[in-house]
Amino acid sequence: MEKYKRIILISVTLVFTGIGLLSGYFWGRSEQSSVTPSGEINFTLFWDTWKVLEEKYVDPSKLDIKTMLYGAIKGMVNSIGDPYTVFMDPEESKKFEEDVKGSFDGIGAEIGIKKGQLVIIAPLEGTPAQAAGLRAGDAIIKINDKVTTDFTTDDAVRLIRGAKGTEVVLTIFRDGWVETKEIKIIRDTILVPSIKWELKDNDIAYVQLFQFSETASGDFRKTALEILNSPTKKIIFDLRDNPGGYLEVAQDIAGWFLQKGQIVAIEDFGDARESKEYKSSGIAQFVDYPIVILINEGSASASEIFAGALKDNRQIKLIGQKSFGKGSVQQLEDITGGATLKVTVAKWLTPNGTTINEKGLEPDIKVEYTEKDFEANKDPQLDKAIEIIKGL
Repeated sequence: MEKYKRIILISVTLVFTGIGLLSGYFWGRSEQSSVTPSGEINFTLFWDTWKVLEEKYVDPSKLDIKTMLYGAIKGMVNSIGDPYTVFMDPEESKKFEEDVKGSFDGIGAEIGIKKGQLVIIAPLEGTPAQAAGLRAGDAIIKINDKVTTDFTTDDAVRLIRGAKGTEVVLTIFRDGWVETKEIKIIRDTILVPSIKWELKDNDIAYVQLFQFSETASGDFRKTALEILNSPTKKIIFDLRDNPGGYLEVAQDIAGWFLQKGQIVAIEDFGDARESKEYKSSGIAQFVDYPIVILINEGSASASEIFAGALKDNRQIKLIGQKSFGKGSVQQLEDITGGATLKVTVAKWLTPNGTTINEKGLEPDIKVEYTEKDFEANKDPQLDKAIEIIKGL
């Protein structure tokens, strides 16, 4: 886990000067001010408010110092308006660590915020969310009886998560529906899969990568060796409903398809600092194989980086629907007391300098996947990919 800390795609040190769980509380009771590059900031307002609550609130038993402090910090972080910059208290930090290790109790859906609305980025393979029929792009209107207006993703995760065997009710709206629907889901232990593949039409390897997780590099290496020892001559790489993961994993897997030194992604810091390039290690075993990539609105983050790298370097065709558009870089920083801060520090660009964030990747060949297709167990996007690759 440590080696991935810098490059996880979902982590700057928070210095809330003088504020600790207890010591800072007493320090801050005096009128203090802090000078910042943007001007003088006086914290008297904060402490005056704290004092009024402490002295006059009707139920003093509800004034928990630690909870109030965490709430104040979350308010400060949320005021930025970036859904991916999030303060996590120690309990939330522990749950996050469980997530990236790939095992937890819940429904198995990656969620995010798009244009201010809480949405399903992708249901994960073989999970209760997938079995219940949740789809990429579904808007989550309510969680149980809680309306999700102004929810952060972490607010939503806290309500959706729960013990195996318990129920959560999501009120969902989907494009094409005339009204919302309640979907009841029984939580389970979620074991996030990495990859699977099969041979189609004798010589086409159909590879589904479900997530760029910690284990995906090793899992892909095993898959790659199997493909190399098979009759495979062409590859369909399916990144639909792949919500992303680690840049280093996307960089490693891209190296199987690119020459050494080719750019996989560019990290743009948006100021005077020089951009950073992430390049292929150049295993390049599949560099001469014809390939097409399937994407949809559930393809996000590392999926978009991988697809953009192959499109820009090899003119690989993207088939399906426009991707999610999650192209910002987060770092994880441990904060005093077991808390963690995820903070956006840069944006990702494709090798040609194309911005991914909030724009996504447009497919070269657009193919819709309708509700009727889903109900009839048809996959017109995969059918088109097979048709295209046969001609390559």
